[in-house]
Amino acid sequence: MKKRLGCLHAHYSNIEYIERALSIYDIDLMHFVDSSIMYRMTSVGNYDKTEAKKKVKEQLDWIAQCEVDAILITCTNYIALLQDQRMVASVPIIKIDEPYFEYICTLSQPQMLLFTNPATVNGTVERLEKYAEIHQKSLDLEIMIMENTFELIMKGLKEEYNAEIIKVLHQLVQDDQKAISVAQLSMVDAAKRFEQQTSHGMMNPLKIVVTSIVSQLDLQKKS
Repeated sequence: MKKRLGCLHAHYSNIEYIERALSIYDIDLMHFVDSSIMYRMTSVGNYDKTEAKKKVKEQLDWIAQCEVDAILITCTNYIALLQDQRMVASVPIIKIDEPYFEYICTLSQPQMLLFTNPATVNGTVERLEKYAEIHQKSLDLEIMIMENTFELIMKGLKEEYNAEIIKVLHQLVQDDQKAISVAQLSMVDAAKRFEQQTSHGMMNPLKIVVTSIVSQLDLQKKS
């Protein structure tokens, strides 16, 4: 029987990344988009985190009732909100950044994680550091935030957004010997273009989470 994956996004732009990455597999994708929590976190001072956690939990419960075999959460802020909460017990939850964390923890060399969205940095880094601590891994990390860039993708200016990321990546690989990776799903296309232009490998969360999804759901390629 064909597997069904429910995908929870904070922005509609994330849908195409997942659709494209899993297009060769025999799977049905159901997408659920809610930007309200992200908006409140970035635009409203002193927002109620307890209410935000409750809202995400309600979303997961709703998706779980849609006869899905698993739920993929693509928003790292949503994942961070659920960090210490009990998940939906009957449906596996796949967090887009956990396989990425595992990869980061395998590297012994200095690393740089590149972000465009300041609102997602603290939650992601805190979870990464906790993951490394649990698995007894030592990290040599530098975090770089591209200021005033994420608003481009939120306005639908994807080409301009990608161009800014690619420009910064060119600068970083010339000036730094660290292993560089992009930490957000919205940065994947820019990273891929950079790889094509330079043949310089660039890790991103989507590369690894697809392998995890295929393994967990035992997916088969389309005939």
